[in-house]
Order: sequence, then C-alpha cells, then structure tokens
Amino acid sequence: IYTGEDTLSLHDALPISKLTAQQNAGSVTPPAGFAKYLGITSSSAYSVGASDFFNLLTSFESSSVYDFAWGTANAKTVTLSFWVYSSLTGTFGGAVRNFVYTRSYPFSYTISSANTWTQISVTVTGDTSGTWNMTGDNAGAIEVLFGLGVGSAISGTAGAWAGTQYNSVTGAVSVVGTSGATFYITEIGRAHV
Repeated sequence: IYTGEDTLSLHDALPISKLTAQQNAGSVTPPAGFAKYLGITSSSAYSVGASDFFNLLTSFESSSVYDFAWGTANAKTVTLSFWVYSSLTGTFGGAVRNFVYTRSYPFSYTISSANTWTQISVTVTGDTSGTWNMTGDNAGAIEVLFGLGVGSAISGTAGAWAGTQYNSVTGAVSVVGTSGATFYITEIGRAHV
C-alpha cells in the first residue's frame, strides 16, 4: 500500500497468525480519490499481554524529513494525516519514534462511527532532544506505528515525548482483541504545521 512515502508492514512480537492483512480487504470502497487501502482482520480474540504488541509500521527516510530538524532547538511541529475505517469504535493509538527506539511520541485518535472512512490528523510537536537521523540521506529517520493491540508496558501518555520505546497509548482499542474485527488504513502523509 502506498503511503505517500514507503509501505506499511505488520510489526509484532507474536506469531502473525493473530491477524491477516490484504490489499483492499473486504472490498470496501476507499475514500474519494484513492484506489487502495491495507485491510487488517483479527483472526481470533487475543488478550494482549503487558509486553505484547501488534502494529502496522511505516517509515520515513531522512531525505524526506530532514527539514523537521528533530533533535535540535529548531525542531518543527508536524501533522500526520491518514484515513481509517474499522468495525470497532473508540480511542485508537499509535506512536512516532526514532530508529534507535529511544524517543517516542504516543498519539491517540478517535473512530466514532463503525465501518465509515474517517480522516484523521494528529499534530506531533517537534522533538528538541534525542538522536534523530536528520542528515538528508536515504537511511531511516522516523517510524510511525499504528496500534492493533499493544500491552501496557509499551503504551504511554498521548501527546508527550518520552525517552523510551512506546508503540501506542495507554487504554487504546485492541483490534486483535475482537475476533473478526477489521481495521483499514490508507494515505498516510505528513506536513509541517
């Protein structure tokens, strides 16, 4: 699935058999102007342990985000935007983090209506500390994770930078916790505020 940068991949600490992934799963009509989306379906109801995680992950190379200047006093605030569709409603979570997993920014977003495409925008305050690859090369600089079920030990407070690895926010909806639950996503982008 094209995200405006790279591709999405499943990232988990357990066997991937808990989820299935397919392009245009469920044959749902994508949002206007888009042809494709990544569809995730929970294969069973799984209770996530404290250190378990199921995420969708996409990464951004330094050449496309070096002007964010993260890790400096000139760090810029950015907006992450994407479209989501789920059979579940509530507060979902994810995180932005560096490639050495020493800085992370958990974020939350709400899906109010089940089985309806919803455009989400998340503002991420520029990080003035930590180690960030902002050299302008093609090495990885930023990872964005979307939580599909993340344990309490690697979930944090939304809207605040932390000096550790968080994959989502505390108390977020767990897609993998409901058998047959769906989560679809498309067009992940970022821009300066």
